[in-house]
Amino acid sequence: MQGFGIHASMWTMKWDRSGAERAIAGAVKYKMDFIEIPLVDAPSVDATHTRKLLEKHALRAACSLVLPQAAWASARPEAAIEHLKTAIEKAAAMGGEALTGVTYGGTNERTGSPPTKAEYDNVARALEAAAKHAERNGIQLGVEAVNRYENHLVNSAEQAVALVERIGMANVFVHLDTFHMNIEEKGAANGILSARNHLKYMHMSESDRGTPGYGNVPWDAIFACLAATGFKGGLTLESFVSMPSEMAGDISTWRPVARDADEVLDNGLSFLRSKAAQYGLY
Repeated sequence: MQGFGIHASMWTMKWDRSGAERAIAGAVKYKMDFIEIPLVDAPSVDATHTRKLLEKHALRAACSLVLPQAAWASARPEAAIEHLKTAIEKAAAMGGEALTGVTYGGTNERTGSPPTKAEYDNVARALEAAAKHAERNGIQLGVEAVNRYENHLVNSAEQAVALVERIGMANVFVHLDTFHMNIEEKGAANGILSARNHLKYMHMSESDRGTPGYGNVPWDAIFACLAATGFKGGLTLESFVSMPSEMAGDISTWRPVARDADEVLDNGLSFLRSKAAQYGLY
């Protein structure tokens, strides 16, 4: 992926025909280079319908997911492999270029103890099998580092790099998120430097998951480091202003993170584009 993208959650988390039409129309309206499609229920997605919409508007796509508890790779690697294979095939059928996100586990997966060797062995086995299937389907596979309150396995850029290098396949990459980095990294620039050889995808999310530029994320440090390392991947605006109530508990969005979606799209998107131009990224 390359250029500016937007997570479809700005319009929908249910990727049915109406949700796809609404989100793709919104991404086109804001002149995005690509859209990130959430595969909450991959088998139910009408891939042909989505592919036609993407082709009609010359819009590229990445897909993302979080593994359900029944398929957490740390404990149930075989279930994780099957879940990821289904999502990979759906992403390819839609014309997507990548599957990323918490591809190794869940957003409320915590044992109360540090990760064990057995857990990492299971995760690596699952992701290696998934990466081979992704390669056969022309799909890139991402590993997103998330904060310790959501998952105990991969919290930092350094941990994501270690996992990607253990898998050792060219189609597997690191995915960082400024919201999580603001919690976990010892300086956002250090996280980007740690991941630089494998970093292909960024979620651009504010410290409260609201409007970029209106929180505590050190945007100048992030954009300066991306420019200095020659980053050529995708920058995706992610905000949970429109997160449905049935999913809010998984990510602890107990209060509004912005006035409305228009505030995020009009103010946050223009802020990110201005910063990218300032630092010569796009």
